[in-house]
Amino acid sequence: MDASTGWRAAGTLYHRYFTGLLLTVVTRRSAADAGELTFRLFRKQHHEKFLSSLGKLGLDGLPDPVKAAGYHYLSNRIGGVSVEFVRESDAKAWVHFVPPRWIYDGAAICGIPSEVSRGVLRGWYAQNGPSLGNPRLGFVCCQQTTDGQPGLSGYFLEHDRELQPEERLRFSPGELPPRFDPTAAPKLDEAAWTPERLAKANRNYAMEYVKNALPILAEIFGPAEAAHLGRVTGRLIGMQFYAEIAAILDAKPGAEGFALLMGRLATGQDDACEVEIGRSGAVVRQTSWRLMRGVANVPDSVFEGWNGLLEGLLAVHDRFLVLDVRRRLDRGDAAFEWEIRPRAPAGAY
Repeated sequence: MDASTGWRAAGTLYHRYFTGLLLTVVTRRSAADAGELTFRLFRKQHHEKFLSSLGKLGLDGLPDPVKAAGYHYLSNRIGGVSVEFVRESDAKAWVHFVPPRWIYDGAAICGIPSEVSRGVLRGWYAQNGPSLGNPRLGFVCCQQTTDGQPGLSGYFLEHDRELQPEERLRFSPGELPPRFDPTAAPKLDEAAWTPERLAKANRNYAMEYVKNALPILAEIFGPAEAAHLGRVTGRLIGMQFYAEIAAILDAKPGAEGFALLMGRLATGQDDACEVEIGRSGAVVRQTSWRLMRGVANVPDSVFEGWNGLLEGLLAVHDRFLVLDVRRRLDRGDAAFEWEIRPRAPAGAY
């Protein structure tokens, strides 16, 4: 299996998992709770990624509205998102996220309320001005896909006065973005952004959302509820998308086949992993956890949610097998260690 195949499998699974987390919070908690999740998530990622990425994307030196819109255009296109950019002037630049929306994958768009979209806008778009040290920069949202409009669109605008915090994001429904001309949009340096780098960045894009969302669930709802929300989502997504992931990773039947699938998925995440095949089952040891690299004090709920993905995958791979967790890297062990073995017959002790 080449590296790009593993990256594609990991990116696909984490993409679906993130969309599933949003739907789980909407349906099992509330629209307001889901909006709080997206607000905290996008504010955190804004502080981690925005300023540090401007130079990598070749946007330094541009006017602030153009720089802000250019960031959203290029960074999201790297992640596989359909987005447009229009520079109307030095003081006004548009972004338009065109359906199908990556973040609300497939028919999930029908279950996402506008509170989720507003949380994204409050968390990131309203913060661009303060991060750039420009108190006159704000964002005007003109359309939201979740309101039944043809995409999420709006423009960064540099006003002629300083804005109050509540003025950094405003809504002006009815304005339409200008027509998109790809030749006039910012472009990545092809020498630096090779196809291999883009493929890996596409995977990283999906993993980053999950990396930040799972700990934030514990911050908002507490560890017990976060573990429940994360695990039920993981199991559902693992089951629903098993066939797609198994096809990408060329999964074979039985305990050995699932152990090899886990190993290939770990490789696709850039994790060190070894597989040991026994007579009646298999053992998988993963000695790194790239997903949570750099995260301090990872709550137990994060593993419970993440491991739910594997449980869901196995439930469809072979419902007569079970996945036992024997060691946990996040609790100080040298590795995550899972045993894949036959399920005990009903009534056995």
